[in-house]
Amino acid sequence: MLKKQSALLKKGSKKVSKKVSPNKKQLPAHHFKVVKVKRGLAGLGLFAGEDIKKGELIIEYIGNILNKEEAEKKTSSQYLFEVSRNKTIDGTPRWNIARYANHSCDGNAESDVKKGRVFVKAIKAIKEGEEIVYDYGEEFVKEYIAPHGCNCSAKKHLYGLQTPSSQSKE
Repeated sequence: MLKKQSALLKKGSKKVSKKVSPNKKQLPAHHFKVVKVKRGLAGLGLFAGEDIKKGELIIEYIGNILNKEEAEKKTSSQYLFEVSRNKTIDGTPRWNIARYANHSCDGNAESDVKKGRVFVKAIKAIKEGEEIVYDYGEEFVKEYIAPHGCNCSAKKHLYGLQTPSSQSKE
């Protein structure tokens, strides 16, 4: 059942072919805004390559499509995005640069699942050069982030999270 999502995108989606500017190349079909991967607060991060308005789609989270059994075998992957009871997107491949959007307890974006696809959408205006971050959700945060502490810059952390420095004081 392992299928590349990009092949599925070509069949059933509108092709995004807007030009960003006369000096830039066309965006890949799953990019809606110019983004860059570079060093962020928690390792590599996804950054806005242009100003993004509140409500605009930024990028689609893509990868290989797994059924329930295949997803359950990949116990150590942090890039699995469950979109239904029997469908999970494995965002592990590096060509899925949406995977670099880091967690934040006070994000400027959110993930939105529509018809088995995952889109990252701005919930605040994002300036060019700003890191694109969103809340990964309580289950993921408690399993993967809480044991090490939260590196986000939020003043108030969700789900009882602490920063790594406040954890070491205990």
